[in-house]
Amino acid sequence: MLRHAELVQREQGRCVMVSLNWVGLSSLQTLRRHTDRAIHGHRNGYGMWSRHPALGMDFQPYAMLWRLTGVDHMHVRGLGGKFAQDDDEVVQSARECLRPLADDATRADASDRVMPAFSSGQWAGTLAPSLDAVPSADLMFMCGGGILAHPMGPAAGVTSVRQAWLAWQHGHSLDAAAHEQPELRAALDRFGPDRH
Repeated sequence: MLRHAELVQREQGRCVMVSLNWVGLSSLQTLRRHTDRAIHGHRNGYGMWSRHPALGMDFQPYAMLWRLTGVDHMHVRGLGGKFAQDDDEVVQSARECLRPLADDATRADASDRVMPAFSSGQWAGTLAPSLDAVPSADLMFMCGGGILAHPMGPAAGVTSVRQAWLAWQHGHSLDAAAHEQPELRAALDRFGPDRH
């Protein structure tokens, strides 16, 4: 893991990703001391902690442990995503990432906040609800299939997400924006008219 982080640094990368549940807290702490790159915390396997009644690990204490250990970004899944968390839990998790750990009102820096990373089935149609739910543009919005499976190709997938971003910024509905933008229209038609 440390060699990989060194390689990222040599190649002038700015971030390393860690599968949190598979490296553990002490390994992440070692990595944090070893690199000044941003650490992207992927929580693959989190469902085993959150869904089993005998384990009972909610996202808030789970995220707090990783935040105290040095992670900079945390996956929160995504709205309308493919995993077990419902949308309310995703929103609560994202807001938790942006809430300072200490309730000290005199702290202006909020340096212990981490960036929520929305993933899992995200596409142009889930961007506005994600931005509205947090509410902050301080988030990562990752679309694998929402870009790569776009019917007009990956470049159009990226364009459709950018068009959704501009529509949200200007307060326009996606349907109205898609009237003049074929990439966004194709995304809406492909990924579900009931989801926008």
